[in-house]
Amino acid sequence: MAKFNGYGGGFGGGNNMQQLMRQAQQMQKQLAEAQKELAESEVVATSAGGMVEVVMGCDRTLTSIKIKPEAVDPDDVEMLEDMIIAAFNEAMKLVEEEQQRVMGPLTGGAGGLGGLF
Repeated sequence: MAKFNGYGGGFGGGNNMQQLMRQAQQMQKQLAEAQKELAESEVVATSAGGMVEVVMGCDRTLTSIKIKPEAVDPDDVEMLEDMIIAAFNEAMKLVEEEQQRVMGPLTGGAGGLGGLF
């Protein structure tokens, strides 16, 4: 037979549970707003002094690559490939920084609320 301690089923009373639920709902709302902001944001990264430009959404979707004609050397395709890789990697880094800027205050300090979010 289960015994209860007289404190609202062991949760410290109904008011505390309601307060926790309100806080969780508020955090969910803030997370949704942050995710929307990220979905609408883009970063622009370049390499080789602007010869290659990569535009990436903060949802890690590559949206465009621009290559200046003077970057194209038919005898050195490998160099162009390296410039594209460098710009892509820089874009990924910028996306991660933007995600941390937007989401960090919501998830960092709370440690994900014990894995709930």
